[in-house]
Amino acid sequence: MVPHTDDAALIEGTRALLADPPDTVVVTTGIGFRGWIEAADAVGLAEQLVDTLKQTRIVARGPKARGAIQAAGLTADWVAESETSAEIAEVLLDDGVAGLKIAVQHHGAGADGLDEAFAAAGATVRSLVVYRWGPPPDPAVVTASVKAVAGGEVDTVVFTSAPGAAAWLAAADEAGVTDAIVELARAGGVVMAAVGPVTARPLVDRGIEPLVPDRGRLGSLVRSLVAHYGGLQALNTVAGPLQVFRGAAVLDGHVLPLTPSGLEVLRLLASAHGSVVPRELVLQVLPGESRDPHAAEVAVARLRDATGSRELIKTVVKRGYRLELEHTA
Repeated sequence: MVPHTDDAALIEGTRALLADPPDTVVVTTGIGFRGWIEAADAVGLAEQLVDTLKQTRIVARGPKARGAIQAAGLTADWVAESETSAEIAEVLLDDGVAGLKIAVQHHGAGADGLDEAFAAAGATVRSLVVYRWGPPPDPAVVTASVKAVAGGEVDTVVFTSAPGAAAWLAAADEAGVTDAIVELARAGGVVMAAVGPVTARPLVDRGIEPLVPDRGRLGSLVRSLVAHYGGLQALNTVAGPLQVFRGAAVLDGHVLPLTPSGLEVLRLLASAHGSVVPRELVLQVLPGESRDPHAAEVAVARLRDATGSRELIKTVVKRGYRLELEHTA
């Protein structure tokens, strides 16, 4: 996010708004509105701006925008509880905007068509861009993340802004892994989560249905993810419920202290759902080229130590290993 606190265009737009006040001001983001007030304050216009806004109809795109408005000593006349620009457009266009002067404080991805919709309906529209989205400070990190997801190394990708989601997908396109990510998401191999419907839109446009909380809040997003993973079916073993994720395993509510190879062996055993896994398959998931049965025995012994249960993994003589499930005789 690149702020515009010293942007000449923002200050020029603010001066023009003060000289010819709008009838309605649309506030699309809390952080954007706060940045606008701060930018005005930096050039001595904050008090005049607040006084001018007190005389206008203020429309907020959601509770966070309303909170920023209230922090400036103002009151929002109407709030889009869905936190979408579409609801703002629908309500204002239904009220009629012909002949009105409307100022729109843009969020980082633009005004979501608000400017065009109001102008087409006969309003005079002014756009105020308070911040924009720029390239990531370290593109290599973003590229590594999309490749890790495509390679099945990640359980969940969480998005908190629409521009961020769009930029991440663009990085996937550039790396040539978008199709793999979409396929994994559709198959449930990775969970894509978005803080709200606006953030989810770039994902939906690519055919990905992300997990979206009922309310567009980070806390709600976290609770949705916890509920999602807490609801996943676990293997009921003799040592308690077992869940194996991409980078960790949880047994009876405790994260197991596993090495990467130990995690892969446990994942292999869990995927068999209590059936016998031959030693040859265990050797295949271990690092190196060894085909010595002793290497499999050592790996399983270390895994038993890490789980803290001597009963969880059974050795089936001359055949291999299996997890001891509750229903197993």
